[in-house]
Amino acid sequence: MTRTVFPCYAPADRETARQLADFLERGADVRVFLEDGEIREGEDILSKARDARTADLIVVLFSRDSMPGRWRREQWQPVLVDEPAAEGVPIAFLRCDDCLPPKVLAPMFGPRQFRDVKRWVRGHAPETSRPSGDLEILGIAAADRPGMEMADSAEVTREFAHEFRHDFDGVLTVQCGRRSLAALAGDLAAQLGLRLEGTLPENLEKLQQFCSERRFLIVLEEVLELIPHELVFGGRCSTVGAPDAGPAQADPIREAQRVVAEASAPWPEICAAARLGRRLLRDAGRMAELHELMAQWHSAAEDEDDRTALDESAREIVWILEAWGRGDEAHAIDYERARRFDDQMMLPFS
Repeated sequence: MTRTVFPCYAPADRETARQLADFLERGADVRVFLEDGEIREGEDILSKARDARTADLIVVLFSRDSMPGRWRREQWQPVLVDEPAAEGVPIAFLRCDDCLPPKVLAPMFGPRQFRDVKRWVRGHAPETSRPSGDLEILGIAAADRPGMEMADSAEVTREFAHEFRHDFDGVLTVQCGRRSLAALAGDLAAQLGLRLEGTLPENLEKLQQFCSERRFLIVLEEVLELIPHELVFGGRCSTVGAPDAGPAQADPIREAQRVVAEASAPWPEICAAARLGRRLLRDAGRMAELHELMAQWHSAAEDEDDRTALDESAREIVWILEAWGRGDEAHAIDYERARRFDDQMMLPFS
């Protein structure tokens, strides 16, 4: 359920309030009651702050136009401190100009601290943050709002992911290189805890639906040319790419895929990698990758004239195709397998 933010502001501060509302709605998945927050005739900042407790969060915009000339503590403390605390409604304060609000009100943000307000809205305590120029550019492009940007290096993307971690629900890193799209999708899904048991187009659609609804940062390392558009999910999700890759954890699935795809190792090692990958991918429910791996193994087995590997890979491909509802393709492959290896010829379906 989308949370709500109620800004309390003077008519003269409407443009600042509008900019803040746009910034929060783009980057914090909230609905801002902008129109309701403007102080009308017969109201003041305190009466408006009382009305604001109908929302999930309150942001009071202080300025020379919204603050009275003299303000006694017994006037503002009940409304701005005691009552919100009693009702469990978080409240924050933003100075729009050089006015001087009571120093005890916290958190208090300055005129240029929209990003800090957003992080407070997302539930993070205010921190002092001064990102470098490169990180600031990435922050504007991909953290302040959903977007896509290419960084200079994987080191920069990792610094960015750490510096702007409070702007995202999660950070997911995938090393691209020359890996297949099926492998990249499977890697990403594994980090999300998703099982991708469908075809590649079905898997990409599932990822797009899941990621676009969440404020994720997808970091794609070792992008050799362009960022794969299939992994730019849009919605609330941001994507940052890098031309190189940082250190990676050992991944037996990825290693098995590499050995079979390159097909440069001794044949027994390729077969061992294919069988290991088959077991791991099956257990993980990563069927598109399993189909791809078995097809590569089957093609290599043709070159090696390895009847056992041909039979094993064909049987696995048949099982996958049947699970996908592609019975005609499965039967054609199984018929050819039986014709070559079984003692008794299988008859085609009528």
